[in-house]
Amino acid sequence: MPPAPARILVVDDHPIVRWGLDKLFAAEDDLAVAGEAATADEALQLMGAETFDLVLLDIGLKQGSGLDLIGQIRAQYDDLPVLVLSMYQERFYAERVLRAGAQGFVTKQGDPRAVVEAIRRVLGGDLYVSDALADELVLRAVEGPDGGGPAVEHLSDREAEVVRFIGGGLTTREIAGELNLSVKTIESYRANVKRKLGLKSGAELARFAYDWSSRSMGVEAG
Repeated sequence: MPPAPARILVVDDHPIVRWGLDKLFAAEDDLAVAGEAATADEALQLMGAETFDLVLLDIGLKQGSGLDLIGQIRAQYDDLPVLVLSMYQERFYAERVLRAGAQGFVTKQGDPRAVVEAIRRVLGGDLYVSDALADELVLRAVEGPDGGGPAVEHLSDREAEVVRFIGGGLTTREIAGELNLSVKTIESYRANVKRKLGLKSGAELARFAYDWSSRSMGVEAG
């Protein structure tokens, strides 16, 4: 008999994305959606109750942090591979998710077959990023990071998350609720971001966050 298909846990807060992935994997003999979650808490509950071969997750969850979830998976299920599937462009987030402990990054804007290829590569024990990003990471390792101008790459992972939420129009209180942190803590992150990026006001921070969020999703900011 052929081997059982790999059991994939899909973590994404958009039902239509989960539906589409289920249809995509249904056409593959070696892959199957074995669980779905819309939040980090739901995903952890499923992982505690069932066995999965891979977690396919979006870091842009509405409830909880995808980056935090990667860290929790690494702490509790060290051998469980994680592949990030995100609407954000690879160059803005791939290095962060790899540092957090994921085994790869693939964008939602690409060919669906790339998702299948990425899953098979990660299940085979490899890391997965696009060839273009792999070349960029090698070049950056040789030449060193670009130190000129304000860039979100200068921020910590948590600061980058706060910028993403600001760019999405959330208030400080709303961001605190999303990340389960105090308003005072979010205000501290905002201050750190402004200091690191040389921004003088909340309005400048909001504009930077909106522009960066637009670029990271491949949208031209207006």
